[in-house]
Amino acid sequence: MADDESRTILLEKNEDCPGCIIDRTKQDQRGVPYFHLSFIWLVSLCTALPISSLFPYLYFMIRDFHIAKQEEDIGFYAGFVASSFMIGRALTSIFWGKLADRYGRKPIILIGTFSVIIFNTLFGLSTSFWLAISVRFFLGCFNCLLGVIRAYASEVVSEEYNALSLSVVSTSRGIGLILGPAIGGYLAQPAEKYPSIFSQSSVFGRFPYFLPSFVISVYATGVLIACWWLPETLHTRCRIAQGRLNPTELNDDESRGGGLDDQKIISKPSLLRNRQLMAIIIVYCVFSLQEIAYSEIFSLWAVSDRSYGGLSFSSQDVGEVLAISGLGLLVFQLLVYPPLEKTLGLLVIIRLSAVLLIPLLSCYPYIALLTGATLHLVINCASILKNALSISLVTGLFIMLNKAVPQNQRGAANGISMTAMSVFKSFGPAGGGVLFSWAQKRQDATFLPGDEMVFLVLNLVQLVGLILTFIPYIS
Repeated sequence: MADDESRTILLEKNEDCPGCIIDRTKQDQRGVPYFHLSFIWLVSLCTALPISSLFPYLYFMIRDFHIAKQEEDIGFYAGFVASSFMIGRALTSIFWGKLADRYGRKPIILIGTFSVIIFNTLFGLSTSFWLAISVRFFLGCFNCLLGVIRAYASEVVSEEYNALSLSVVSTSRGIGLILGPAIGGYLAQPAEKYPSIFSQSSVFGRFPYFLPSFVISVYATGVLIACWWLPETLHTRCRIAQGRLNPTELNDDESRGGGLDDQKIISKPSLLRNRQLMAIIIVYCVFSLQEIAYSEIFSLWAVSDRSYGGLSFSSQDVGEVLAISGLGLLVFQLLVYPPLEKTLGLLVIIRLSAVLLIPLLSCYPYIALLTGATLHLVINCASILKNALSISLVTGLFIMLNKAVPQNQRGAANGISMTAMSVFKSFGPAGGGVLFSWAQKRQDATFLPGDEMVFLVLNLVQLVGLILTFIPYIS
C-alpha cells in the first residue's frame, strides 16, 4: 500500500519527468500501443540488419581479399570477421547499459543508431581483411541498441502488453537476421548480377559489397530521424529518480534535513548477486552461441559446393530462403507466440523449443541429398521451423530477464547480458568457421563425415542449453 501511495505522489507531482509521463500514459492506455511498438520494431531491426547482412556474401568477400591460401580455408577467416563485432560489443555493453540507467534510454539509442550509419557504410567500402575486421569491431563497440531497447520495451507499455512488446523485439530481431541476409544475398556483387543497371566502373562495381551496406545505412538514417520523437521512459526529472541514481547525494541532503516524503532510498543491490538473473543470462548465452554459430554455418554450408556436402546455392538463393522463413517467423511471433505463452508458460515454451531443435538440426546433412524443387521446399520449411523455435527461446528469456530486476537496473542488467552473450557469440562465428573448414576436409571420414559432424556439434551445444534450463533459480 505504501508503494502504491508513493507511486501516486510520483505521478501527481512530476509533470516534466518523462518516466512519470509514460507511467500516466500506461495507466490511461486502452488497446494495443501500436505507436510505441513501432519504435521498438524500427530500432530492433536497425541493430539486427548489420549483424546478419554479411553472411550470404562473406564467403565471396574473403575470397576476393585473397587472404585464404586454399578454398577450404575461407570459412576460417570468415569466422573472425563475424566475431570481431561481438568482441567489440562485449567490451562496451555494460558501459552503455549504465549510461542508459543514468541518462535515459533515448540518447543511448540515438548514439547506437548513428554508429550503424557510419561503421556499416565503411564496412561495405572495405578493401582488405584487416580493414573489414577493424570496422566491424568498432561497429560492435558502439552498437548498444539491443540491450537498451529490451529494457525500453519492458517499460514503455503496460504489464498487459509486456510479453507482446518483448515479442516485437525478438520478432524484429529475428526478421533482421533473415531480412539482412536477403539484402546481402540480392544486393552483393550487383555489377555481376545486374550488369544492365550497375557497370563495373561504378562505385558499386569497384566495391561489390557496398550496396547492401549502403541500403542498411539509409534505413538506419531514417530510424535516427524517427527516434527524435522517441518517448523517454526513465525517471530522470523527479526527486525519487535522482535519489535512485545518486543515493550518496540524496543521503547528504537528508542529513541536512531535506528528506524525501519520509521515504528511505537505499543503494541498488548488486546485479551479480541476483541468482535468478545470472542463471537466465547463462542459459541465454549458451543458446546465443548456438544461434550465431548456426547462422554462420548455414550460409557457408548453403553456398559451398555439393562435392563438399553443401547445396551449391548462390548468395541470392540463400537470401531467398532466409527471406521466406522471415515471413513465416513474422506470422508465428505475432499471432501464435502470445497465446501460446499464456497457455503453456515461458519455461515450457523454452524447453519445448530446445527439445524440438535437436532432431530438426540432425536432418540438415540429409537435406543436401535432395535436388530441385524438393530441396527448396524442404530447406524453406526447415528454416521457418528453426527460426520460429529459436525466437521462442529468446523471447521467453528476454521476458524472464526483465522481470528479474527493477526498472532502475534494467539497463545495466541488459548490458551485463549483452556483454556475456557477445563473448559467447564472438566464439560462435569463429568456432563455426573453423569447424566448417575442418569438416570440409574430412568428407571421406568413417565417423560422422563432413557436415554431419558440424550439425552434431550444434546439437551438443543445444543440449547443454536445454539441461541448463532446469537450474532451480530459473523457475
